[in-house]
Amino acid sequence: MADRAFEVVLWGATGYTGRLVAEHLLKTYGAAGDLAWAVAARSASKLDAVRAEIGAPAGLPTILADADDQASLEAMVKQAKVVISTVGPYQLYGSSLVAACAAAGTDYVDLTGESNWIAAMIEAHEAAAKASGARMVFSCGFDSIPFDLGVLFAEEAAKERFGAYAPRVRGRIRGLKGGLSGGTLASGMATQAAVQKDPSIGALLANPFALTPGFTGAAQPDGDTPYEDKVTGSWVGPFMMSGINTKAVHRSNLLLGHPWGEGFQYCEMQMLDGPPAASAGAGLGGFDFGPGGLPKPGEGPSREARETGFYDILVIAETADGRTARTSVKGDMDPGYGSTAKMLGEAAVCLARDVPRATTPGGCWTPASAMGEALIRRLEANAGLTFTIEN
Repeated sequence: MADRAFEVVLWGATGYTGRLVAEHLLKTYGAAGDLAWAVAARSASKLDAVRAEIGAPAGLPTILADADDQASLEAMVKQAKVVISTVGPYQLYGSSLVAACAAAGTDYVDLTGESNWIAAMIEAHEAAAKASGARMVFSCGFDSIPFDLGVLFAEEAAKERFGAYAPRVRGRIRGLKGGLSGGTLASGMATQAAVQKDPSIGALLANPFALTPGFTGAAQPDGDTPYEDKVTGSWVGPFMMSGINTKAVHRSNLLLGHPWGEGFQYCEMQMLDGPPAASAGAGLGGFDFGPGGLPKPGEGPSREARETGFYDILVIAETADGRTARTSVKGDMDPGYGSTAKMLGEAAVCLARDVPRATTPGGCWTPASAMGEALIRRLEANAGLTFTIEN
């Protein structure tokens, strides 16, 4: 990797989230500072516009690469230690880049929540990634870093307090304010279209062990039916992203060697003020489309909305005899974009700098299994996240 020109290449820098990642990298690391990084997309003029928009100098390197031009993707990944992809929907535009990174030994991070696509990428490219040394880390945004690392953090707190890991963890959204972008909606629509074309994908999306090939664990708690959760201390109801994050958490447990047990249980729900009305329970959990209605691709929450957004996740590790370690993960901006952009950028830098290949070799990983405590430290230092033990 010593001959790679860049530690990090951001592909998709001209999109809504890509611009935010570029802005974070520039603010945190500068354009010609310690971190060697470049922005990439298919349009030179749009890349120039992004540089101007975020206040980057003309010397910030740019790379042209198109999802429909495999040679351009292969040339791009050979210049990078880590490639960040913000080009979605990933099941439509992301597969060729994963193939290129797996073949070239280039590390990869993205912010996908498309579990059906992740499963397909693991099946198609894990062997090549293991052979080349490429570390492929999916879901490095709000899907699924706060939850995946939150469970890891809670389990370590339980082990320190009780002498053993906990067999059950509850993820509880205690507070959240944020919006959705056109790109996120497009990804959801792409997944719906995939289910209509292939009904087996629907079964995959409903399976908490869809990303643990060859392993099916214990029956999982019901996260879809509201109830009064005495352990949490409130009523709880369904959360729209739980189906994505639970799969990542179970894959982390698998990749780490099942430290939390093969019978480990995890559920993720939002806290409610009381019993929900009959029409409630959609699980939006604080996400808001705003006054303009559904955003189009390339559109998303305003700067003010991003900066006034936040999230607060309670993560409770529970022993078999009912003792609990209560922890929290909090973010200082809206979850889907302001905070996600910072998490994604820091995940790439963490992979490039903090995680030796002897510790995390090539393969398809989750944030917790690939980077663990090193990523927690970097997120607390540079991305506005806090991980706290509450009791």
